[in-house]
Amino acid sequence: MKHILLGVDTGGTFTDFVCIDNDTLRVHKVLSTPTAPQKAIIQGIRELGLTDLMTNGQVRLVHGTTVATNAVLQRQGAKTVFITNQGLQDLLLLGRQTRPALYDLTPNNNSFTFDPDLMLEVSARLDAKGNEIKPFSSNELTQLQTLVEKLAPESVAISLLFSYLSATHEQQLEAIFKDQYFVSRSSVVLPEYKEYERGITTWLNAWIGPLINRYLTELSAQVSPSPLSIMQSSGLTIAAPLAANRAVNLLLSGPAGGLSAAQHIGKALNKHHLITFDMGGTSTDVSLLEGHIKLTNAGRIGGFPVSVPMADIHTIGAGGGSIAYMDAGGLLQVGPKSAGANPGPACYGQGGTEPTVTDANLVLGRLPAKALLAGGMKLDEQAAKTALTQLANKIGLPIQDVAQGIINLANEHMSQAMRVISVQRGHDPREFTLMCFGGAGGLHLCDLAESLQMGTAIIPVHAGVFSALGMLTTKPGRELVHTHQKPLAELKDFELQKIFADIAIQAKNELLEEGIHQCFIVHSLDVRYIGQTYTINIPYKGKLSAAEKAFHLAHEQQYGHQLKRPIELLNCRLHIEAVRPDINLPPREGETEKDLTAIQTHKRANTIWRRANLRKGKIYRGPAIIIEHHTTIYLKTGWQLQLDEIGNLLLHSA
Repeated sequence: MKHILLGVDTGGTFTDFVCIDNDTLRVHKVLSTPTAPQKAIIQGIRELGLTDLMTNGQVRLVHGTTVATNAVLQRQGAKTVFITNQGLQDLLLLGRQTRPALYDLTPNNNSFTFDPDLMLEVSARLDAKGNEIKPFSSNELTQLQTLVEKLAPESVAISLLFSYLSATHEQQLEAIFKDQYFVSRSSVVLPEYKEYERGITTWLNAWIGPLINRYLTELSAQVSPSPLSIMQSSGLTIAAPLAANRAVNLLLSGPAGGLSAAQHIGKALNKHHLITFDMGGTSTDVSLLEGHIKLTNAGRIGGFPVSVPMADIHTIGAGGGSIAYMDAGGLLQVGPKSAGANPGPACYGQGGTEPTVTDANLVLGRLPAKALLAGGMKLDEQAAKTALTQLANKIGLPIQDVAQGIINLANEHMSQAMRVISVQRGHDPREFTLMCFGGAGGLHLCDLAESLQMGTAIIPVHAGVFSALGMLTTKPGRELVHTHQKPLAELKDFELQKIFADIAIQAKNELLEEGIHQCFIVHSLDVRYIGQTYTINIPYKGKLSAAEKAFHLAHEQQYGHQLKRPIELLNCRLHIEAVRPDINLPPREGETEKDLTAIQTHKRANTIWRRANLRKGKIYRGPAIIIEHHTTIYLKTGWQLQLDEIGNLLLHSA
């Protein structure tokens, strides 16, 4: 049976839909329902006319969810027992003892308070080689089971020393709890060294796991028998029944979809060096791509370190709904507080009274007053002016100056975030192309490109629902890691090949359950000079000698020098994904010049065009505004654009 493809991305303000049926692509948006995200999803399915097809099993739905992220940010996890070795009861509380801002004399104490009564210890222990030093004492497991029953948790997290070398003790603990509680053990969640990072990641998975489990179970039932897959933070999808037990792998589910789509469009345009920014109503996500999605195992969500492989995304609280205000010192500030979906910016006409970035764009004429937003929402220009006038009166400046100040501040926040992921990591932004997506991104693209001295930019087709499009361009797969610490000089290629084969077994079996029979596999190694703390990830193609040379070169490129020291392996990493043909976006239908001329108007020296009426190959010069149903683009003076065959806008500074 051929399935209709449906990508769904749940954002803070809107829930986006992209539907591909044969050669037809449709997009749709509905307002998000944060307290019950599945309601907006079902509403969108109904409005797209897919309900009957869904109940007949003819729709393949891929979903990017914010449920896991919101649960962490809002501290809404389940009551969780944490089980570790004797002497490590305070492991999660102590952490790494590092300060987020080293020289801040008045730091905010936003750390999570762990209940010591829920931190339990066991006597069993392994040594650093995975050998058993001490087994569980007699009746210890029975006593532990009784104690946990008295505590009445919803989930259990198990993280023992050196479990990545031998999972026997963790498996014994899992066996006594798995029938009664949601159980998360570190040898499955993160079989990697560093006891704190492994422990906190395992605890996070257990803490938000029951919530994700309930959400995905309910959503799966509502779309059944159509198959449901979930976008992982790594940019690969996983079947919903498996995702329900891997909540920590979903923390960047939505943003990873945008990067997948950016990678797809970049490949089609032969532009592999991209800096991307996804500007929505609540936040902006920035990232850097060099032909593929960069992953990190040092991510942070809501103050918690998350060490599972995830897209390397830097997020800031700057979006179209970011609220502008005057601080105690009389200075203008923007964000991170947002008007969100309800009530939203003042110009949404839903009761919002505080000025936002969107209101400033409307007052400046960058956002046409007569434009309709997603869902047919009309803009209330007078409400935006009223909100900004109140702020302008406090500051003592004209409303136009305040509006421009709000835009400048929002741009500076986003520009600084882009410098973090480029300049601060040794990349020259001038060698990259800037790509924006998200409903608000096009209004700021030229400003941000100029701030980074970038001469080319792309506004991809369907930029306003780009993360939802990315749900359909990605493929099922897994990112797996296993610690195997050993000097490279003592390793043999056949030894590594056996390790990788063992790692791949579970992933291949899971993909078989999803109907995947052909897989593409990439091996890589985390290596370092002996004595170093940090590693560099190097591709491994079956020859250790080649990996060693590649490491020396990578170290010199990143740090400016090589060392005459022995090298050691720390982790083996495996990327496995389904072999499937890429989706082909349908070509854009041409429009007539008459249609274009008929709607040209002028307002504040800006020409207004509809994106649907732009002609392929023709050069359009700023200042101009390009409007479409799901996003608006501001083309500054000194910039020009062309439209390609599928609808991407290619921008160049004149």
